[in-house]
Amino acid sequence: MTTAAFDGAPTRDWMNRFAASVYATEAELTELDQRVGDGDFGNNLAAGVRAAQRLLDAAGEGAGPSETGPSETLGCMATAFLDEIGGTSGPLFGLLFQALSRAASGSGLTTGGLADGVEQGLAAIRRVGDAAPGDKTLVDALTPAAAALRAAGDVPPADALALAADAAWQGVRDTAGLAARMGRASYLGERVTGIPDPGAVGVALLFASAVDSVRSLAPHLPDAG
Repeated sequence: MTTAAFDGAPTRDWMNRFAASVYATEAELTELDQRVGDGDFGNNLAAGVRAAQRLLDAAGEGAGPSETGPSETLGCMATAFLDEIGGTSGPLFGLLFQALSRAASGSGLTTGGLADGVEQGLAAIRRVGDAAPGDKTLVDALTPAAAALRAAGDVPPADALALAADAAWQGVRDTAGLAARMGRASYLGERVTGIPDPGAVGVALLFASAVDSVRSLAPHLPDAG
């Protein structure tokens, strides 16, 4: 196995698959968020990847995907989500992309760099959002994903991201049994029991897209009833 770092092309492919996954599941994300939140999560996530695509196209003018570095690609994602997307989750995803962009500078996106970036993004999200594991937020998917990346050791980045995706999906399923302690869902009491957190689903989509596009959320989620 090779431990080569992600360079420009695989990082751009990962972000393109993430965008495709968001577009394919936007209606499901919206329906899920209508049950526990404001109902705008799917639209916000789609607006984020759409804005990022415009920035990436501008950055890539005159250069191929392989010539746009991973740090630059992830930096465009961060700018789009931090500067152009409202709501709560958009800026939090921006912080994650910002940390990954910093981790990718220099030698590209290694497995160790992925672990560093996700851990730093998680720390920034927790500082800003004041959420902890168990609060039924995206932190419940990002925390096990970060742990999986750190435990992956010297495996290639693509394999490490697949392990992170498995851990994040389990985190998503675990949120279904949690009582919400943050955001609008916290006011809905037992009405949100059995429903996974949409932000956690977005995190799992990101890691799963490193392997392939997700065409439907249904195979990954518990039956919400």
